[in-house]
Amino acid sequence: MTDRLIYLPLGGAGEIGMNAYVYGYGQPGKERLIVVDLGVTFPDMDGTPGVDLILPDIAWLKERKAQIDGIFITHAHEDHVGAIGHYWEELGAPVYARPFTANIARRKLDEHGHPASVVKVVGVYPEMIKCGPMTVSYLPISHSIPESAGLLIDTPEGRVLHSGDFKIDETPVVGDPWNEALWEEVSKDGVKALVCDSTNVFSRDPGRSESTIGDAITDMMKEASGMVVATTFASNIARLKTLALAAQKADRSVVLLGRAMRRMVEAATEVGILKGFPSVVSPEDALQMPRENVMLLVTGSQGERRAASAQLAQGNYMGIKLKDGDTFLFSSKTIPGNERGVIRIMNQLSELGVDVIDDAGGKYHVSGHANRPDLARLHQITKPQTLIPMHGEHRHLREHVKLGAEAGLSGIVAVNGMMIDLSGNQPTVAEYIDTGRTYLDGSVQVGAMDGIVRDRIRMALNGHMVVTLIIDENDEPLGDPWVEVMGLAETGRNNAALVDVVEEDLSQFVNRANAKTLRDDVKLEKELKTIARKSAQGEIGKKPEVTVIVSRLG
Repeated sequence: MTDRLIYLPLGGAGEIGMNAYVYGYGQPGKERLIVVDLGVTFPDMDGTPGVDLILPDIAWLKERKAQIDGIFITHAHEDHVGAIGHYWEELGAPVYARPFTANIARRKLDEHGHPASVVKVVGVYPEMIKCGPMTVSYLPISHSIPESAGLLIDTPEGRVLHSGDFKIDETPVVGDPWNEALWEEVSKDGVKALVCDSTNVFSRDPGRSESTIGDAITDMMKEASGMVVATTFASNIARLKTLALAAQKADRSVVLLGRAMRRMVEAATEVGILKGFPSVVSPEDALQMPRENVMLLVTGSQGERRAASAQLAQGNYMGIKLKDGDTFLFSSKTIPGNERGVIRIMNQLSELGVDVIDDAGGKYHVSGHANRPDLARLHQITKPQTLIPMHGEHRHLREHVKLGAEAGLSGIVAVNGMMIDLSGNQPTVAEYIDTGRTYLDGSVQVGAMDGIVRDRIRMALNGHMVVTLIIDENDEPLGDPWVEVMGLAETGRNNAALVDVVEEDLSQFVNRANAKTLRDDVKLEKELKTIARKSAQGEIGKKPEVTVIVSRLG
């Protein structure tokens, strides 16, 4: 058998979030593997009610645990590192990361009782990590979190460049500036494939630097009459510094609210990448200061219900209350799907008399992802034999391939579960892997197809009814069935109690049921369920989910 080079996305290709990518080299089925990123995505009440986190389905990887030589984390965003604590034990390979990312990864492993020693802190190119037939090097790149990196992956079939999340920013405030000379150097001898971020492929203007928004934020804070609150991603260390320095220039003390906000600032300080950050004051001290001299830096930019932003919008967080004349700045882009949560908080703030400022127009926010002209620039620098878009919904991947084609690049749309054979001169689809999502529901991982969330949605849509019937030793009903309901109207169209109507219909059936039916639990439960649903539909116009409990004595 001939050795092959494969690329397999298990998450992040066909969606924005939950990134997990696999590269391998060797004989088909026996390839030595590396994993790039293990991220999560977040649930919503519409499609995944009650779920805590959504993780990639790594069943394919678990079956090949012995073939995995390393796990490489490109940066410390949740959609790239959030699953490492949940999955490391099942994969067992060493984890490689730059210092700041390693700090976050170790914290996540510690939360799950895994040793921090499995995380290996690595330097950047030209330092190389040998993993079986492949060698890997970290390429510093700009993004919205410090120490982001692309990956250089050398294989017997040629060099692969994995961009990671990136932007072209030569003055990023915190983190690595764009280094065009570096990317030219690693590309000069030829690039087999560029696997590239696609998030902002539809944004046609060149990307802007983080350093361009500080003055506007400072002016806004100087003009504000009351307290100023600003929210952004806690991981966007550069933005936190921009906001904090703006507050300092506006004679405002900085207060950090939210566990993630404090944790990220601590981690960035520990590894030495956050310098010159203004001193902060406690919430207790802030209460003693004039409101016009305070700036709260808070979590919850995406409308998270339990974050500091949501708590403040509801009236009180750690003793701090917002008032008429205060200002609340959303210095972030709302991720598609989070709009309703963000708008809910904005309206709650408005009801308190707070002036809300969002990122419309980009005056107070710049993206951490490369826009269309910047993607074209990376294409031109690397000149890959094949362009493979990742980190995007299907429409982003397809548009990215079209963008590459404008410059004469050959590209392929590869979505989750599609294994691409990069051997030879033309990429081909080697096979399709069953993949999907795993839900973290409380402390338990459940499969997306297990039916748990589906049942939860059905109960939310239809309500729930419990029917209980006791059968005595002679297979005769001991009294009438009784009904309990949840999430259903108490009275229906006849102004009678729903429970009473359903119980009457069930009693009529039980009293005329023959002995054979009363002895058959399966048939009895089926009939009781059918009658309960039909009765409820006639009374309130809904067919609830019904649970039947038949208890037999003796």
